[in-house]
Amino acid sequence: MKSSIKESPLFWPAYLEGATLFVLDETLIPSKFHYVKVRNTKEAVSVIRQMKTRAFGQFLVVLNTFLLEIERAKTFAPKKFLAQIHKTATALNNSRPTFPFSEVTGIVVGWANEALAKGEDAPLYVKKNIFGYLMGIRERRLGRVRQLASILQNDDSILTHCNVSGELAMAAALCKQEGKKIRVFATETRPYLQGGRLTVWELKRLGVDVTLIADNAVGSLMADGLVNKVVVGSDRSCANGDFANKIGTYQIAVLAREFGIPLYVLTQPSNRIPTGADIPIEIRDANELLKFGNRRIVPGKVKGFYPGFDVVCHELITEPIAINVR
Repeated sequence: MKSSIKESPLFWPAYLEGATLFVLDETLIPSKFHYVKVRNTKEAVSVIRQMKTRAFGQFLVVLNTFLLEIERAKTFAPKKFLAQIHKTATALNNSRPTFPFSEVTGIVVGWANEALAKGEDAPLYVKKNIFGYLMGIRERRLGRVRQLASILQNDDSILTHCNVSGELAMAAALCKQEGKKIRVFATETRPYLQGGRLTVWELKRLGVDVTLIADNAVGSLMADGLVNKVVVGSDRSCANGDFANKIGTYQIAVLAREFGIPLYVLTQPSNRIPTGADIPIEIRDANELLKFGNRRIVPGKVKGFYPGFDVVCHELITEPIAINVR
């Protein structure tokens, strides 16, 4: 009998209900389970910039924001409707430089242009395409979960650092259903502590054996033979196979190569950027490093430097576990 997949709340952290988009506030987990209400593009951009949800959640915010704007603009004349779609795309594209939102917003703008060229009801045409696109992405993500579960073997001990929301936890839970014993070591993932707050939380919810480690314990763990696979996520990929992920991924990839440990990356292929050197790295506000819970944790006038991502060259990847977003 085919195993069913237990779903993590982080697998699909945003949903549309009427004229409101509900976005799971990942910054409050595990102390509070709360959804932020988003009603327009301005609020959507704010949610993205404040990191209320991570990469895939932001992808959902982008697509659903178009649905919100389409509902408001459905009575507009064709040219005015198209202008509103372009305006929404521009605002979303400018929300975070490292994320390839333009690849997704460009698809939506293309649908709007196509509808007008064909004389279709543009709001209805774009809306149907977005819903179909989201359904396709959902099925492909579930397929990637199954693919990852097939790669993981009995007694594997996996190190993860900012994996794609929900997918590793669901793959590990699927392995458990199939009788495979899987252990996971999750980095704390500073400075947001996403590993400690989110990865550990969702793995435990699905009954997976998980241990939290400090970011700087990775080398020691590998040297002691406690890890035999690495699984990470990807926020942006390049034509040559390079990718960018949460800061700290590069040093893990280098250590994995040093100790002969295979590294798997959950990614979305793209040819928009040639190599990793061409990825714009977002430098976050230094206060995100110097403060915690809005309280400064570093004394004196100390400067902070927080690049949100680093780049891993394709030579360090054992295998990309990929889905196409088109």
